[in-house]
Amino acid sequence: MITIEHLHKSIGKTSILSDVSMHIAEGEVVGLLGPNGAGKSTLMKVLTGLWKADKQATADQPCKVNVCGVDVLSDPDDVHRHIGYLPEQNPLYVDMYVREYLQFIARMRGVGNQKADVRDQMSVEQLIDLVGLTPQANKRIRELSKGYKQRVGLAAAMTGNPEVLILDEPTTGLDPNQLEDIRALIRDLGKQHTVILSTHILQEVKAICSRVIIINHGQICLDKPITEIPDLETAFRFATQTLNS
Repeated sequence: MITIEHLHKSIGKTSILSDVSMHIAEGEVVGLLGPNGAGKSTLMKVLTGLWKADKQATADQPCKVNVCGVDVLSDPDDVHRHIGYLPEQNPLYVDMYVREYLQFIARMRGVGNQKADVRDQMSVEQLIDLVGLTPQANKRIRELSKGYKQRVGLAAAMTGNPEVLILDEPTTGLDPNQLEDIRALIRDLGKQHTVILSTHILQEVKAICSRVIIINHGQICLDKPITEIPDLETAFRFATQTLNS
């Protein structure tokens, strides 16, 4: 489903990701953890094709980034068909109505095009119902609470029914009730999609994810199924402190 080998990413002379390799199978819900500045958002942007990776670090270890059979390095536009992405700063047009906005996103992604894959045929109305936005569908986005705005962002990411959902800090700033609602929604999405969830909240990973990847200073310092980590807080501290030392 997702294969990364020897991924390096630098901005100017600053190394952001260093020799990152991982494989994520279909149907996994992966929690991506790490301190601020660890490289989590950069990794997500490379996966979505928004940022280009450094193609090769050494002659015998070329970089590979493959999502759903698409080579992200050579065909970053094609990978957009397979990925739904919710960035940390939810990019909404707040003067549009909820239904209007999702219809706009659907047109932009070519949903309803007769040439589109059968996976792409989930309608806007089905998405609205799936994420619990039916009562808000005729409201302007600016009128919604933060929790409902996040639901709109999730619905937009799911437009076209992509195989992979990449969610960057999707619960930041939510109150406890909104937090639990969005977590429950992500758990449900994980039953039908491969999900990569970036968060600072360890409890969130324990509640949602089947696997944990901890990244620090641009390197992976832990990659295990959640069932093999008896104490995630201790594992997180140990993994990040070990790499720092």
